[in-house]
Amino acid sequence: MKLKENERLDYVNDSLSLIQDTEGLTFGTDALLLAGYIGGGYKTGIELGGGTGIISMLLATRGKVDKITCAEIQPEFAELIGRNIEYNGLGERITAIAADVRELCSPECEVVFTNPPYMKTSSGYSNRINKKNIARHEVHGSITDFLLAAKRLLKFGGAFYAVYRPDRLADIIAAMRECGIEPKRMTAVMADTLSEPSMVLIEGKRGGKSGMRMTRPLIMYKDNEHREYGEDMEYIMEHGSFPDGFSVK
Repeated sequence: MKLKENERLDYVNDSLSLIQDTEGLTFGTDALLLAGYIGGGYKTGIELGGGTGIISMLLATRGKVDKITCAEIQPEFAELIGRNIEYNGLGERITAIAADVRELCSPECEVVFTNPPYMKTSSGYSNRINKKNIARHEVHGSITDFLLAAKRLLKFGGAFYAVYRPDRLADIIAAMRECGIEPKRMTAVMADTLSEPSMVLIEGKRGGKSGMRMTRPLIMYKDNEHREYGEDMEYIMEHGSFPDGFSVK
């Protein structure tokens, strides 16, 4: 396969190979953990802001979602997702589309998931490469816009999953409730026992009743030098899902 300029081909989890644009955001722990956090048994799902398509591909490969629409606003990345889908033989399971989440409308689905831009346009370093700027900052939609899209797309009782920054936790919870998606489960992710949380994973239910479970934190490494994964992280790496103790009771 011929790669384009600034592209590379990497082997990632679950025997998947991923074409990545080195000028955009590349595969990271946040995507891996979100794919593991999402439950299974869904027939239809939509990813908002697909990037490279890795989260959708992990969910399809693991049999968690039967049919997925992967929506990405940047046309060049929507095309990249399509190539990744084709290269990994997942064309019957995943469809890539170039779409703005603020305008996205489709038949209702059972699950919506997203690793959305997490920085306000007025905050943080605005990367000179516009691809990364769009992926990191709310240039094409705020977290409320993403939740409004989820509200339009989800069936009543459908599930919403996201990975987000701890310093904006109040914003995503407020947006979820504003859009009728009740937070049901949340997990803080810490690099080690001495670190503050670096991300949060959250699950909601459209039309759900009030009541959220805060699980124990996921501590990624046994040691503060980050040389060895902890037991929970080892389980996630091996099984592609979170161990007992992290699910909704």
